[in-house]
Amino acid sequence: MSLLRRNSQPGSNSRRFWWIAAIVLLSVFTALIAFMRPAATPASAPVPPSSTMPITQRPATASPGTPAQTPTVVPDVVNPEADGAPRTADFREFAAAAATAIYTWDTRTSSYSEVYSRLRDWWNVLPDGSNPLAVLVQEFEATGINAGSYTTLADQQAYRSAAVESLRCDSELAKVRERPTPWEGLHVCTVSLSVLDQSASTTNAYTAPVSVMVNCPPAVTAPPDHCVMVGFYAAPSRIVY
Repeated sequence: MSLLRRNSQPGSNSRRFWWIAAIVLLSVFTALIAFMRPAATPASAPVPPSSTMPITQRPATASPGTPAQTPTVVPDVVNPEADGAPRTADFREFAAAAATAIYTWDTRTSSYSEVYSRLRDWWNVLPDGSNPLAVLVQEFEATGINAGSYTTLADQQAYRSAAVESLRCDSELAKVRERPTPWEGLHVCTVSLSVLDQSASTTNAYTAPVSVMVNCPPAVTAPPDHCVMVGFYAAPSRIVY
């Protein structure tokens, strides 16, 4: 009897060993499955609007500002070179057309003086002289063009076109909310333009901002039935965000 018991112990120990090994392997396999299963990813948080940045200079006729709100619907823009300034009391439509005109010229069909004269027709000097034509010249040159460079570009048959990408006006601009325009009827709009420079040998596409000051009824310095441009800024340090 004692011999039989001794002989049965090795077999029992062997079975116990295999049971333990099987349990260990099963545990390892379960852990591997849990480790390899992809973890649930949390829903992406909405991206906040870009923080505002103050500018170093102020427009002579209106308060500058810094970017914030969602751009409004872009109004339809007439061909600024063909039709000139639109006679409209819609300041958004006017600002979009003015910004497009500022970044539109063609050396194949117009001289520099003709381009400047066309833009001069948009600019309405205020009675107090706070927006002199010297500002027009300065800011137009900030778009990258002057009499000398225009002559060089004419040799290359260069021309520039622009289309409105987005437009923000008045309370949509942080700094205008902080410092509203000084009178009713004066509006500030910042327009983001898609600009295309082309010549006989090169093509260059880029985005450019321009801030336009628009004077509309019921302002006493505005025409009774339509808006006029009383200033614009193209220099990066003066863009109204």
